[in-house]
Amino acid sequence: MTSSWINNLDNITMNQCSTDSNSSTRCSTQGIDIQCYLILESNTQKIFIAIICIVMGALCILENILVLCMIFTSVRLRKKPSYLFISSLATADLLASLIFSYSFIDFHVFHGAGTPSVFLFKLGGVTLSFTASLGSLLLTAFDRYICIHKPSSYKLMVTRKRALLALTVMWISTTIISYLPLMGVNCCDLEVTCSELFPLIGNKFLSSWIVLVVILLSAIIFSYSHILWKAHRHTSYMKKHNIQAEKGQARVRLDIMLTKTLALVLIVLIVCWSPALIIMIHSLIYTLDAKTKAVFAFCSTLCLVNSMVNPIVYALRSRELRRRLIRVLRKLKCLKKPSESQDSQEANGAGRNLAFEATGDDTLCDTEVSI
Repeated sequence: MTSSWINNLDNITMNQCSTDSNSSTRCSTQGIDIQCYLILESNTQKIFIAIICIVMGALCILENILVLCMIFTSVRLRKKPSYLFISSLATADLLASLIFSYSFIDFHVFHGAGTPSVFLFKLGGVTLSFTASLGSLLLTAFDRYICIHKPSSYKLMVTRKRALLALTVMWISTTIISYLPLMGVNCCDLEVTCSELFPLIGNKFLSSWIVLVVILLSAIIFSYSHILWKAHRHTSYMKKHNIQAEKGQARVRLDIMLTKTLALVLIVLIVCWSPALIIMIHSLIYTLDAKTKAVFAFCSTLCLVNSMVNPIVYALRSRELRRRLIRVLRKLKCLKKPSESQDSQEANGAGRNLAFEATGDDTLCDTEVSI
């Protein structure tokens, strides 16, 4: 079945590609005409893309698995709403690294697509993972926003039950949206203009998804910008009035750390998502040439970079997770040492662990204002 359209690839040229939904090859039930979407022209580009996806995908998988293990092996952390949001983010990024890397290499390097249903199922998985990642980022941003702007009522407003409800609604809604093309909302069933970038995807659905992503990104940027502005204003106030108290100086250091982290968050979001979104929007207005499509392939991998950076920015910069990681590493180190010294080391380690737990119990924000 798949070979029926692979044998015809050499007979179709790029200038014969059409986005007309009535095209028999584009909307065939036996296979997909993918010639128009094979945007990597040389073997060098294919090898380079494969290496990028494999390396970044592997790092992304390891990082997010580490984050999930750190959270779910700690009874205290997995009960906190903030770490539920981070767990959702890590899960979405883990899915993105697995599904995107496999699908991207299979399609653009090995020219594998399968039947329309199989292709739309895989594309829906990619869409779901990246959309859920942005949704998790938005919930994390709102969590931080409430923590900074309404600290006195934070624990009353952001409860574990509400966090689970928000995550459930987010995952269900993103799943439905992502698999709409598989359920019939595609350019063939609706007989609308097909996208130049994604097989079987209509321009109307693509434009709607772009609007959704832009709204999510704008809300994230808005939330973090306000947090950034408040942190900057508080730091300026402390310096202007020359407040030298120990508590005041500690707050200034926290504000500076928060400012650096949020600036990094905004830079990562803009750098990773803007290029791909700009080309998608451009494809809705103008016809794309082969070079622009090749550029889009490399820009798409930046979204995978975002999933690789998220664990570092959102999880490993958290004090509690760093402490958790240090404790695990210390335990692993103790296993390699002689058994006679192990008991004393574990006793000392237990004391340090209790101290660590105590420092985190009274913090207002679950992630200790690290993001």
